Amino acid sequence: METLFVELVADGAFMLTGGLAVSLLLVMSGETSSLLVTDFEAIWRQPRLHAASTILGAPALIAVLWIAVRMAGRGFAQYLALNWPTRDEVVIALGVVIVFLTIEAFVTIGLGMARPQTGPAFVVGGAIGLATWAVAACVVGPVLEEFVFRGFMFRGWSQAVGPTAAIVLTSALWAIEHSQYGWYERSWIFATGLVLGYFRYRTNSTWLAVVTHSAINTVVLFLSGPYV
Repeated sequence: METLFVELVADGAFMLTGGLAVSLLLVMSGETSSLLVTDFEAIWRQPRLHAASTILGAPALIAVLWIAVRMAGRGFAQYLALNWPTRDEVVIALGVVIVFLTIEAFVTIGLGMARPQTGPAFVVGGAIGLATWAVAACVVGPVLEEFVFRGFMFRGWSQAVGPTAAIVLTSALWAIEHSQYGWYERSWIFATGLVLGYFRYRTNSTWLAVVTHSAINTVVLFLSGPYV
């Protein structure tokens, strides 16, 4: 329960800080004149603002995790398993990702299920907006999600219920939190979580999960579009 509570606090701090920071920037730039709830909702619906909010909210999320770990008398890097993977581990993980994405593609095509596309006009606001979106989706997002799920939550839950159950539980919660997708997409997110969790457990490296997650998101980024 403590692990889940900290995750909820971290998630709340992340959303509030990121949304408030972007809202203030919009007010200062004259793009909006208020900080109403509707403004926050609009931020999370616009890709470029969502990306900016993700980047600006990242320090708050990491700060909450750091405080919780330090209050427990543990080292942050040790608790989250922030150990660098070996070259062979990275190569194997990326190879597994290629196989996994290939299987997903064939199953999706075979079932006649279309992955959610960005649509004919995925508005990111030009080159700067696209760069912001890429950094958020391929770097900041994977770091934050892996620190939370395969780092903090896996450590806490694996000590309580064992590593196998922790992998399943973190994968399920990770999939549930991607509420913007349907059941089919979230089933693959769950499966991806199992793979990332296994990597984390076998190598004791959350950074390997980050690298793998980033690689997956980069592939999706290039396969999506067009961006305007």
